Amino acid sequence: MPAPSTPATRRRPGERDARPDEDHHRHDDGHGHRHGPGHHHAEPGSSRAALRTLWIALGLTAGFGVVEAVGGWLAGSLALVSDAGHMATDAAGLVVALIAQALAQRPPSRRASYGYARAEVLAAFINALSMLALVVWIAVEAVQRLLHPSPVHGAAVVVVAAIGLAVNGIVAWMLARSGGGINTRGALLHVLGDLLGSVAALVAGAVIHFTGWMPIDPLLSLAVALLILHSTWDLLRQSTGVLMERVPVHLSYDAIGRALAALPGVTGVHDLHVWNMSAERVALSAHVALTDGGAWLGTLAAARQMLARDFGIDHVTLQPSWPAPPGDRRVIPLAPAP
Repeated sequence: MPAPSTPATRRRPGERDARPDEDHHRHDDGHGHRHGPGHHHAEPGSSRAALRTLWIALGLTAGFGVVEAVGGWLAGSLALVSDAGHMATDAAGLVVALIAQALAQRPPSRRASYGYARAEVLAAFINALSMLALVVWIAVEAVQRLLHPSPVHGAAVVVVAAIGLAVNGIVAWMLARSGGGINTRGALLHVLGDLLGSVAALVAGAVIHFTGWMPIDPLLSLAVALLILHSTWDLLRQSTGVLMERVPVHLSYDAIGRALAALPGVTGVHDLHVWNMSAERVALSAHVALTDGGAWLGTLAAARQMLARDFGIDHVTLQPSWPAPPGDRRVIPLAPAP
């Protein structure tokens, strides 16, 4: 939770904090929104099936990644080794999905009042850093091989890459049919990306086997490294944003403030904070200046409904205030900015 931007002050008579009721009973509908107890939870059988699919996918991906790394090393193919690195990113993504599945079942505690959802974000951050190191290694090795070509066993590369293509196809098919939530869909995107890596290794092996042109192996390795870099950079940016409690990229801080300030009876908004509690769930806190304290309950209900409907924010803490806010605080004006 972000540190407050103003010192704690004594509440005026009639002031109260508004916090969502029973927030820890809410769940994700798969579209990034949280709903209360009135909505149906996912059936336990489908959750168990998705979890079983993730375990099987992890076993196949990690197991063949080791086989591909060893085969690439023995065949002298950097393309196979880099594709094995890409499969390592898939395995790491599956591990993150499994961690999220397990930790999502743990309720908040006295020492972890928000629960344990950020463990997924921390794991993603560490995963991104390790993948960046892998990309640097592949790039350096590829440049060295372009300058000093080394022999590659093309037929062996074709066989291993073809098996890898089949394994990735099976894993993608399983994940697509599992009907899991956002974590499963994220793992599926990783595996679909790895299919391209297997195709690149297969092409490199075929070109070397039939033409003997060795530079194709480091060149396609660089292409796979760029593929890893793109997804890794996105993962690093997103996880860093959550850990730094930045405003989520899909939301506008000013638009949220103006929407709150435009509610009937509201004269301004200050000390507004918007941040990610987890990779998906967004929280908000703010001080709301009112013209009439007696209308606060109606204003609070309208604010919570508007934030959930227009911005997908349902973990809301709003504090009403009547005096003018301090002069050194940023205030969201009532009138929209030109």
